[in-house]
Amino acid sequence: MFASKLPHTGISIFTQMSALAAEHGAVNLSQGFPDFEIDSALTKYVHEALSENQVQYAPMAGRIDLRSAISEKIKAFRNIEINPDSDITITSGATQAIYTAITAVVQPGDEVILFDPAYDCYAPAITINQGIPIHLKLVHPTYHINWDEVNQQVTEKTRLIILNNPHNPTGTVLQKSDFEALEKLVTAYPSLLILSDEVYEYIQFEGRHLSVLDFPNLRARSFVTYSFGKTLHVTGWKIGYCIAPPFFTAEFRKIHQYLVFCANNTIQYAIMRYLNHTDLNGIATMYQKKRDHFLSLIKTSRFKILSCFGTYFCLLDFSDISTENDVDFAKRLTTEFGVAVIPISVFYTDQTDHKIVRICFAKKEETLTNAALKLCQI
Repeated sequence: MFASKLPHTGISIFTQMSALAAEHGAVNLSQGFPDFEIDSALTKYVHEALSENQVQYAPMAGRIDLRSAISEKIKAFRNIEINPDSDITITSGATQAIYTAITAVVQPGDEVILFDPAYDCYAPAITINQGIPIHLKLVHPTYHINWDEVNQQVTEKTRLIILNNPHNPTGTVLQKSDFEALEKLVTAYPSLLILSDEVYEYIQFEGRHLSVLDFPNLRARSFVTYSFGKTLHVTGWKIGYCIAPPFFTAEFRKIHQYLVFCANNTIQYAIMRYLNHTDLNGIATMYQKKRDHFLSLIKTSRFKILSCFGTYFCLLDFSDISTENDVDFAKRLTTEFGVAVIPISVFYTDQTDHKIVRICFAKKEETLTNAALKLCQI
């Protein structure tokens, strides 16, 4: 026997709800994966990769042609020069990139600020590296950052602030004022670093997505992580990347090479070919149509709909329907009404329960229609 490094961690809520959905034949709007066909061009490029025998190890940092394609996309999208050789590392998904960045910088006793409701991979990675997670709450129901509270919490022990923009699970997005507040903080605390999780960068519905990359003072202090799984609707491929300044990248790669060495070469090739021939700017429009379609179908339901500005998730308030805690309600919604969702309290370290559940609208129209009909019967 041995002592657990994560003694309070069990099977994730995503696994639990998906299993419950399968057991009861429910429409699965819980776990964030699309159920529609991917672009046929991607399929073609996978076949091309295999025909070209692109099946051996990729370079540890990722294929240089893929990193160059990413750099070119960023130049076109943000008018920023990112060196593909020294600043970009291809990873086995964004979660691996996040874990690697945290491992690279967090020393025992370092404090890391994260904002609840927070995606569930952040705190365990901090804990495994003997850091101290400092959980601050986004202000409900708008889910914005209280920068006065952040300023009160930051000390010389604070090594890292983790951002998620657009934000999962709430669907909120950061504004210019948020980045200006963050700039003041990093100016006051020279050792403070940033980890920005921007996996939904192409899924923002109003205004241009702002990144820490857009702010030179922040870019110089940041690891920024991305997911092709989210952007290209291929979550099972588990390919992402991290952008960071050269010194940060060098330290990141020291960890990366001993976690996975390299990400899947065949899929890297296919994504490289796809990026070189495809405009990604229509992704937000496609998901906005899905969001609007689903929300229009449930507007007569008893759920209250919270604002959704990005990601492919939105939040529903069920306080007019039940006084149950959100975990019990989500399970009953699955077993009795046939729609699986995610309770939001699981994204809080103290299980704060505002009677909110998260649904994923990255689904076919018929899937969303079927789910909406069931929800309107409650």
